[in-house]
Amino acid sequence: QLGGGPGQAGMLLPLRAAGKHSLLQLLRRCPMAAPLHAAAAPPKKQGLVLGVYATEKDEKATLLTKAGDAFDQAVSGKLKELLSISGPPLKKGKTRIFHGLHQNFSSVVVVGLGKKGAGVNEQENWNEDKENIRAAIAAGCRQVQDLEFSSVEVDPCGDPQAAAEGAILGLYEYDVFKQKKKTAVGVQLHGSDGAEAWRKGQIYAQGQNLARTLMEGPANHVTPTRFAAEIEKELKSASSNVTVHIRDQAWIEAQEMRSFLSVAKGSEEPPVFLEIHYMGSDDAKEPPLVFVGKGITFDSGGISIKPSSGMDAMRADMGGAATISSAIVTAARLKIPINLIGLAPLCENLPSGKANKPGDVVRAKNGKTIQIDNTDAEGRLILADALDYAHSFNPRAIIDAATLTGAMDIALGSAATGVFTNSKQLWDQLFEASVVTGDRVWRMPLYEHYTKQVTDAPLADLNNIGKYRSGGACTAAAFLKEFVTAPHWAHLDIAGVMENKDEVPYLRKGMAGRPTRTLVEFITRLSQDKESF
Repeated sequence: QLGGGPGQAGMLLPLRAAGKHSLLQLLRRCPMAAPLHAAAAPPKKQGLVLGVYATEKDEKATLLTKAGDAFDQAVSGKLKELLSISGPPLKKGKTRIFHGLHQNFSSVVVVGLGKKGAGVNEQENWNEDKENIRAAIAAGCRQVQDLEFSSVEVDPCGDPQAAAEGAILGLYEYDVFKQKKKTAVGVQLHGSDGAEAWRKGQIYAQGQNLARTLMEGPANHVTPTRFAAEIEKELKSASSNVTVHIRDQAWIEAQEMRSFLSVAKGSEEPPVFLEIHYMGSDDAKEPPLVFVGKGITFDSGGISIKPSSGMDAMRADMGGAATISSAIVTAARLKIPINLIGLAPLCENLPSGKANKPGDVVRAKNGKTIQIDNTDAEGRLILADALDYAHSFNPRAIIDAATLTGAMDIALGSAATGVFTNSKQLWDQLFEASVVTGDRVWRMPLYEHYTKQVTDAPLADLNNIGKYRSGGACTAAAFLKEFVTAPHWAHLDIAGVMENKDEVPYLRKGMAGRPTRTLVEFITRLSQDKESF
C-alpha cells in the first residue's frame, strides 16, 4: 500500500534544515523517483496521520506505532530522522507535519499518543490509551483539514475503534446554514488491521454526531414534528427490525398525559410523543431496555422566563431525546442482539395566555397531582408521564436522560453525566461502559432526604421544585422517582455535558451529543450479559 502508482513522484519537497543536517544532506539520503516532467500527474492531495509514543527522558529512540514503523521503513528511515531533528519529542495530543515524504501522501501528520500501555486510569475513571488516541487522531485529522485535503488515512494506533471515533468526532462541525464551510475530509483506515473495529468506531461516532446535529439545529428547524421525522428516517435506514410511532396530541390526551400537555399548551407548535422500537433479539418476548428522553425543543422557561443571555442554547434542551434516539439508531446499525424501546415527549416550553402559571396544579398519568411552582422546571413534568408509560412494556430496565437542571452543571461541570439510580447492577454496567468510551458518569445520591423536599407541597401530592434552593439536581431526581416502580431505573442528568467549550479535545465547540457512545456501549454490554438483571 505504500508503493506509488504510475506517474507519481517520491521526491521530497523543501524542508527546513535543522542542527548539523543541511537540506542538501537530507535530499541526498532521500530515495528519489524519476524526475518530474510536463506530462506527470499532479501530486495526490491526501494526508496520512501516524502516531508516536512518548518515551522516558533518557531514551533517545523514537517509538512509533506499528503502522508508523512500517511507513518509516518504506521511506528509508526518513520519518524517524526528521522527528529527531525537528524539535523536542512530541507531547500527548501535539502534532508535527512533514510534506513530500511519500508519493502517496502529500503530507504526513505525526501525533503524540502519550505513554504506551497506560491502561485504565483509576483516578480519572477512563481508559487513558483510548482517550489519548481519540484526542491525538482528532488533532491530526484537523491539521489535514486545515491543509484543505479531501482525504486522510488514519493509523489505527493499536485501537482502530478509538482511532475512528477520534477522527470522525474531531472533524465534525455543524455548518448546515453556512455558505463558507470547512473542507469535507474522507477518513479511511491506514492498512487493513482491525477493519471491523474501525467500522464499529465509525458507527459509534456517527451516532454521537447525529445527536450533535439534532441538538445544534435551530428550534425553528428542529421542531417536535421534524425531530420525530428525522429519527424515523434514520432508524428505518438503519434496520428493518424497527417500528416508529409518532403519536399526536389526540393520542397524548387519550393517554391522560396531562403533566406533559400542561407544558405543551403554551406553544402553538403541536406536541409529539415519539415511540421507537428496535427488536434486535432473536426472542421477540425478551423484556426490552426502555429509554426515555426529555424532548423540549426550545425552553424559554415559560412564565418563569429565563434571562435572555444564553437562551439560544436552549434549542438543545431536547438533548435527552437526541441522545437516547441516536443511541438506538446506532444499536440498530450495529445489529446489536437486544430489544430496545425509546420514548421521547417532544414539545416547546413558551410563555403565552395558555401556558402553565406558577401555582397551577395538574394531575399526571399515574394519578399523582403536581403543584407547578416554577414553570422552568418543565422537564420533570413531561418525563413524569413518559416514565409511567414506560412501565407498560415490562421493561428489563428504564433509563432516562435529560438536560434537567442547572444544578447538575454547577455540581459536576462537563466532566461527567450525573447518574441517579435505584440499582447497583445498572450502575455498574453504566460505569464500566463509560470507562471504555471516555464519556464518564458519576453516581449521585437518591436519598429520602430529597424526596421529603418535593412531597411537602401545600396544594398537591408533589411540588415540581424542592423546598430549598440547595441540591437542585437531587430534588429533581427525587421527583422523577415518584413515577418509577421498576427495580432497575437510572436517571441521567446531562445538563452539564450538553455543550463543549474546549474541555473534550476531540469535540469542537458546540453541542456535544453526550453521552450517546456510553449508552451504545452500555447497550452492547447488556446484550452480552443476560444474567445481571
